[in-house]
Amino acid sequence: MAGLLSKKKTERFFSAIMQAVVILVFILIAILFLIGVMRIQKSTIDKQQKSLETAIDRDIIQCYCLEGTYPPSLDYLKDHYGLVYDENYFFVDYRPIASNLYPDVTILRIK
Repeated sequence: MAGLLSKKKTERFFSAIMQAVVILVFILIAILFLIGVMRIQKSTIDKQQKSLETAIDRDIIQCYCLEGTYPPSLDYLKDHYGLVYDENYFFVDYRPIASNLYPDVTILRIK
């Protein structure tokens, strides 16, 4: 009888250990998944910023080529050259220097 109780306790102990291992493995998989998603998101934001830099440069140069002057403001690029970007993620500081000098453009990531 004592051996039977001891065997049941041992079985319950191993059952509890197995449940804990399954839970830990699940938590580990969830953490690895979240790390992967965060890396992909960061990579995507980096690519969006690079694309925005390229688009702004292209629009500034196109404006200068077509009109003979650099754009007076960022809104001018939005209105006349179709510049579109997510203002929730990026802040663009556009400072024109003169109509014949390339403007100072700084792109900052907000989030």
